[in-house]
This record gives sequence, structure tokens and C-alpha cells, in this order.
Amino acid sequence: LGERLALCAAVLAEAGLPMVVRITPFSRPVGLDTALADLGYHFLDDTMVMVATQWPTQAEPLPAECQLERVGHAAFAEAVGSLRGSPESQRAAQAERLAASPVPYQAGVPSRAGEARVLACGQTATEGDLVGLYDVFTHPAVRGQGLATRLCVALLNHAWAAGARVAYLQVAAGNAPARAIYRRLGFVDAYRYHYRTPDPDAK
Repeated sequence: LGERLALCAAVLAEAGLPMVVRITPFSRPVGLDTALADLGYHFLDDTMVMVATQWPTQAEPLPAECQLERVGHAAFAEAVGSLRGSPESQRAAQAERLAASPVPYQAGVPSRAGEARVLACGQTATEGDLVGLYDVFTHPAVRGQGLATRLCVALLNHAWAAGARVAYLQVAAGNAPARAIYRRLGFVDAYRYHYRTPDPDAK
């Protein structure tokens, strides 16, 4: 194990990337997570993968003053970046990743006439009968108004019309409000994963 970790670290360092190991229930060898912990690797990002094969075909419409805009990669990266507080470099990098992705993404951003701030955002990636739901965020000032739920239903139904029949998403395992929303949409827990890294300052 030590030799393999050293090889991985060297390859990643040459590429300018940090040493990070993703741990899932399918990771091998068995006991890898414990072995990494014993080596001093730090625990990061406890994440739940959720899946759904059925979801609401209809949701309450957006408030009368709101409308759902379909936006391109650059506009979406800017929208989600503004909600996350991401620096411009990260927004530009995400726009590039989305544009270069072989899997097509569809993004939606609810907006309110006369209001410049981004209210919420979300996007899907559809490949065959699978659709992934990504980057669902709501502005703190408008949380609890159902925007995220309505946005997710609209995005998933658009994917259903394109042939998707199984949806999946990833959410922080400790984000109880978000997981409750997804359960109401028909998602159930599939499995958890997390990361291990030797860098104590990694985030």
C-alpha cells in the first residue's frame, strides 16, 4: 500500500494536483480507509449519494413575479459562483469544464423582474437514461420558499422528456434540510463516500 500511495502522490505532484483518495463502499483493498487513517490521512467531505426512479411530474409554479431562465455554461458558472462566493478564477474554470464536458448540461436560474441578484440555480447532466442533478443552491434571503424544489422538478422533468429514467445527486451528508427536500422529490440514500488526504489544511 505504501508503494502505491507513493506512486500516486508522485504522479499527482507532477501534474500539480494534491494527493486525495476517495473512499466508497466499493474501495479496495478492504480496510483502506482505516489504513489511511492510521497513516495520518485526514477525513474530508462526508457525502451522500441519493437516487430516484420516480419524482413529481408537477410542482407548484414559481411565484408570479419569477420565471425560470435557461442559461449557458458561462452564465451558470457566474450564477452559482455568486451564490457560493467563489473567486473569478473558479467561476471561469467551471465554465470551461462545462463547455468541454462530453455529457451535455442543462442549467436553470429562477429570476425576478427588476432584481439583479441570483435567487437560485441548478443544473442537470443527462446521459442515456441517467440524469445527474448538480449545483443546486438558493440565496439565503429566499430560502424556505420552495424555489429549490420547483427548480429541481422542472429540471428533472426536462431530463425525463429527453429519456432519463434514473436520477442521482450528491449532497453533504450533514445537510439535513437539503436531504429532506430531495426525499420529498423521491430520492433515497444509495451510499456515502468521503476523501482522505495527507494535507491537514485541505478543504
